[in-house]
Amino acid sequence: MNKTMKHPNLILFFIALGLFGVFTVEFSVIGLLPMVVERYGVSVAQAGMLVSVFALFAAIGGPLMVLWLAKYSRKRVLIGSLMIFALCCVLSAWAPDYQTLMVLRALPGLMLTVFFSLAFAAAVALYPPQKAAFATSMALMGESVGLVFGLPLILFFAHTFSYETAFLFCAAVCVIAAAGLLRLPDSKQNEQGKTADALVILKKPLLWLGLLATVAVLSSMFGVYSYATEYLLGLGMNANTVSLLMMVFGIGGLAGNVIAGRALAKNIKLTAVAYPFVLALAYAALYAFASPNIAVMALLCAVWGAAHISGLVVSQFWVSSSAEEAPEFATSLFVSAANVGVTVGAASGGWFISNFGIQSSLWAGWGFALLAVVFFAVSLVLKKRELVSG
Repeated sequence: MNKTMKHPNLILFFIALGLFGVFTVEFSVIGLLPMVVERYGVSVAQAGMLVSVFALFAAIGGPLMVLWLAKYSRKRVLIGSLMIFALCCVLSAWAPDYQTLMVLRALPGLMLTVFFSLAFAAAVALYPPQKAAFATSMALMGESVGLVFGLPLILFFAHTFSYETAFLFCAAVCVIAAAGLLRLPDSKQNEQGKTADALVILKKPLLWLGLLATVAVLSSMFGVYSYATEYLLGLGMNANTVSLLMMVFGIGGLAGNVIAGRALAKNIKLTAVAYPFVLALAYAALYAFASPNIAVMALLCAVWGAAHISGLVVSQFWVSSSAEEAPEFATSLFVSAANVGVTVGAASGGWFISNFGIQSSLWAGWGFALLAVVFFAVSLVLKKRELVSG
């Protein structure tokens, strides 16, 4: 930590707030799908592509952007990324047509991986080495809160005020976080060894299996979650009830995050293999018991949220443990794989819905959950062989 730095905890708060903001931006459109359908006269599947295009640009361009922007100061890149997110949100609020909105989703998608990777590096740099775990966990809290509460907040602003207000809320969060990061030291990123380290980890089969497992896990998650609002409205519930249920989903997600973290600490292998089954069981519960009954749906959404959010923790931990030599680049690869999963999942769920109805998105979730089991299992076999040969 820089000895002259003041208030590192305050800076860490704004890093976490920035992570909350960017993840809220990414997934905010899920809560706005019905409004997008009505506003632009597109199908549910087409509206779902707004999730996919953001994720696709993050997946394809993210790691390259991380390496390209390494020559600039971390502070400037982080603040610049947040301002791009904010500007695109403001313009999205009044996008004249669906095509323009699609373009405004692509640009911030490119910056997601950059902000995610550098935010964690900046958080760790604020403290001495013995507090690295604390800094990482606090930054991760911003990501988790964005994932679980971003959508309910967007629903609240959209239905209480207006469609435009939801986007402006996202923009305001990013601007506030950017202003807070003006306190961050203006230091150069560490470029030394980036390319060599990247080449080293790209040669590791375990890393690629971890990335494939991440794609499968996120595809399973977002094959269903991308259409959560439409799914719940299809049960005959009004917008306010759906907003409340998504808040319950978020609370369940935070609980699932804690449970998954503890399970990983005890047995990472068993937790990884068991996770897809847990997610599949949550979908089975939705399939069997979903109804207009609010009490029943509150319980189901809590379970669904716990299973959903823990998938990100499990897959991120699995990838990071397979590539400790180059953590920033490995993180960018994880974010890319995760966003490929979001893209594939949203597109697959949309295809099922277009052809078989809203509830059929669950089949996309089950299919990718099974694929995740295969990748985790193959990884375990490979790890065992490496231990024996070593």
